[in-house]
Amino acid sequence: MTLYHYYDRRSGPFVNLSDLPLEEAKSVLNTIKTARPCSQCAQRHDKYVEYRRNCEAILRRQFEKKSGLIQRPAPYYLVVEHSPWLSTWFEECGVVKIPIEEFDLRTLSFTYGDSMPTFSPAIQDGKEYRHKLYTYSEILDVIARYGLPQSWNDDGKNGPERYIEVQVWSDEPVERYRQYAQKGR
Repeated sequence: MTLYHYYDRRSGPFVNLSDLPLEEAKSVLNTIKTARPCSQCAQRHDKYVEYRRNCEAILRRQFEKKSGLIQRPAPYYLVVEHSPWLSTWFEECGVVKIPIEEFDLRTLSFTYGDSMPTFSPAIQDGKEYRHKLYTYSEILDVIARYGLPQSWNDDGKNGPERYIEVQVWSDEPVERYRQYAQKGR
């Protein structure tokens, strides 16, 4: 299994608004909306930062209940395998690919679909993977039942799940790959 991280080359990989104070994060998002109007990030609503932080608090609580190893306040975000849709999110898209064997699996949590709609109270379709966070072994079972969402729903016509999101709760090996990407490797 390979984990993918898509990013705008101008910003660099593995940057997270949640690593910034609230007002600074909102300011950065507003700058993106102005400077990169064609990016998916520019389409985010005014309360996105607050919603994202609320979602991350839910992720953290659920991962703590599963005895996950949390080494940073907010996760980095990757996806399981290539997502054609995510590769269109950025005006100048870059990608980092990391084999899952590089990670301590205890630092990884997964949602079947993006975590924001997964935990949204507005989505109540009864699918078993709504409002759930998984460990590595658990997500393998879900993949065995449903496959990868990008294989059957890349266009989003069958619901909000278009990929499997991976939340990485550690700086390793992310920091090493960030440095490689910044050097142009």
